Amino acid sequence: MTAPMKTPGVYLVEKESLSSSAVEVASAIPAFVGHTEKAEIKGKSLLNQPVKLKSIAEYIQLFGGAPQTTFKLTATESNPDLIIANAGYEVSPQERDFGLFNALRLYFENGGGSCYIVSIGNYQDDYDLDRFQSGLNRLTKEQEPTILAIPEAVKLPFDDCSALQQAMLAHCGDKMKSRVAILDIHEGFLPREIDRDPIANFRSAIGNNFLDYSMVYYPWVHTSVVKDKSLSYENIHTDSIAALGDVVTSELIAPIDAELEQLKPDDDFEDAARKIALDNLKADYQISIDELISGSDAQGNPLSDVAKSNLNKVLLQLSLGFNQIMGEIKMQLNLLPPSAAMAGVYTMVDNERGVWKAPANVSLNSVIKPAVDISSAEQADLNVSPQGKSINGICVFVGQGTMVWGARTLDGNSLDWRYIQVRRTVIMIEQSIKLASRTYVFEGNTPSTWITMKGMITSFLTGIWKRGGLAGSSPESAFTVSVGLGDTMTPEDVLDGILRIKVQVALLRPAEFIEVTFEQKMQDS
Repeated sequence: MTAPMKTPGVYLVEKESLSSSAVEVASAIPAFVGHTEKAEIKGKSLLNQPVKLKSIAEYIQLFGGAPQTTFKLTATESNPDLIIANAGYEVSPQERDFGLFNALRLYFENGGGSCYIVSIGNYQDDYDLDRFQSGLNRLTKEQEPTILAIPEAVKLPFDDCSALQQAMLAHCGDKMKSRVAILDIHEGFLPREIDRDPIANFRSAIGNNFLDYSMVYYPWVHTSVVKDKSLSYENIHTDSIAALGDVVTSELIAPIDAELEQLKPDDDFEDAARKIALDNLKADYQISIDELISGSDAQGNPLSDVAKSNLNKVLLQLSLGFNQIMGEIKMQLNLLPPSAAMAGVYTMVDNERGVWKAPANVSLNSVIKPAVDISSAEQADLNVSPQGKSINGICVFVGQGTMVWGARTLDGNSLDWRYIQVRRTVIMIEQSIKLASRTYVFEGNTPSTWITMKGMITSFLTGIWKRGGLAGSSPESAFTVSVGLGDTMTPEDVLDGILRIKVQVALLRPAEFIEVTFEQKMQDS
């Protein structure tokens, strides 16, 4: 509107000649919920508050580092994890085996970028369903996240894990409708057996609501995010230090004692010299074992950090059994559910190809192998099941490594929402148009507004089509936008202040099954 002209002079009028446009919203901003070492910034608590960050360095600054997970070492004869000096041992983590930090490392190593973190407690808290659900509810007010993942959900008992995953589906498909959930299989590191089938248990417990807003992957994966240098004898629980001392003693001291019994130092000069050497070696070994068991030096002082590091190096150099135990601990810590890795894959594929590209046929970084080898028959049942609850497999291919080999949502029987990129592309388009349309709230419900909004949406969808995000040889075959009285609205709608726009889009679907037909032909000449 031109200002009133009251004083003689020159008046400038700027006129907007370009139409409004819709801006494509980010399609891969995950939100993670779980336990952290701390949750504060400059003394201010960040507990139960969604916090956006861009790197693992920012995470460490705000939420701390990895937990010092301790393991129990128990002698056993039934299904031992390790055989050391003809004795069987079981290596098992304590109840509070927190996995968010390692899951986030896997996320960033697979192409992850910006994400939200909701810390629901520290490493002294127990796993609690109510605490997880409270943290999940905190994300209701955040509009930006488009992916939801809770890697620690599988640490809960099965019934609580199922309840939390159902809450995740309701959050995505009912409350928000702007994000999808990546779910893990409880005990997904186990193979499928008649008496214990993790896939069948999951399908039975997850229910039938909002399945198109979720994706599930099986099995868990062996990773390399936890390195040897981050482990030491301090990862053995104090209650099991004595058992570790027995392992080292049986390996280092027992052979020396056995050899000493065979010597005759009073009659043989060489045996006498050998006995002195063995006694000195035994004394040195015993000092290290005593320090390990007591946690203090010969004077009774607690071991310093340098002394602990030196002791750990000695144990690694001298004890094969200790190396085996550390290797088992590293393997267990590196066994992770795949949801965080897949969130990273979604981010990488979206950035490189677009949200309309299926996040499949992609190798996983920092992954050594799947916890379970899947056969073709097992893959077929995962992908297409009578219940329609499709599970995406993670498989190993010779020469290609560990690959994501599935592109379906949990709603595998739905023709509309069977594929991951279809659901996620529609969410991106819906949210982009929704945000752009807010400009026209309270504008006149008139043909000029209708034409303007139709042009805005058409321009936006044309851009998506040019980038290969919609099917069709032309914009007209890729989408249609309809608005107008007698078309999408009735006179009563206009009186009620309702402006209706109908958008139809032709979405891309993956070439999931490729059939090549061969037949013989007669010789032409």
